[in-house]
Amino acid sequence: MEYIILTETDFFRRINEADNHNELHPAYRDFTDKVIRLCIEGMDMHLAILALTYAETELQFHHKLSENEAGSISGLYIRKALAFVRKTQKFLTPQVPPLSASTPKTKTPQPENTLRWTGKTSDLVEMLYGMVEMGCINGGEMSIGELSAFFYSLFGVEAKDCYHIYSDIKLRKNDSRTYFLDKMQEKLNRRMDMDEERERMRK
Repeated sequence: MEYIILTETDFFRRINEADNHNELHPAYRDFTDKVIRLCIEGMDMHLAILALTYAETELQFHHKLSENEAGSISGLYIRKALAFVRKTQKFLTPQVPPLSASTPKTKTPQPENTLRWTGKTSDLVEMLYGMVEMGCINGGEMSIGELSAFFYSLFGVEAKDCYHIYSDIKLRKNDSRTYFLDKMQEKLNRRMDMDEERERMRK
């Protein structure tokens, strides 16, 4: 059944069989990537939430979260996966339309200070992959799937998943394929040069 798709990942087998970072970390990243794809690749949102709820329950009551094993590596990754599933649920729930057709549809008011990404989605993906490579988010322990889900949600971006966009970026023919990051570097250096020039003129 579709709702058990998340508990059939290698991650659930690994937390039962292994207790070391080298085996659990890639399995955890694969699990979070499947959560992302489940939410953004066109699956019915009611089924997606059902799948997340099932996975949450399996994680919450996993035997390795008992008092004897809660502090193990497996326990740590179970808690990380559980936290990620719960945060994803919070992101999805407001987007699901009412189950009853008779319920009046109302548009959820957006706060006035909502942040919006007004550049190209490929520019955002460039920056996200750069942050992952720099290891500057959560000490390098955050996957590109987790990071893109957070920023897509933060900026209200509705786009195909970051993996497809990254594949398109890799196909660029210029000497440098990082158009956005190169332009950002150029503009920031120019601003600092102009600021220094203004400071010299004030003296």
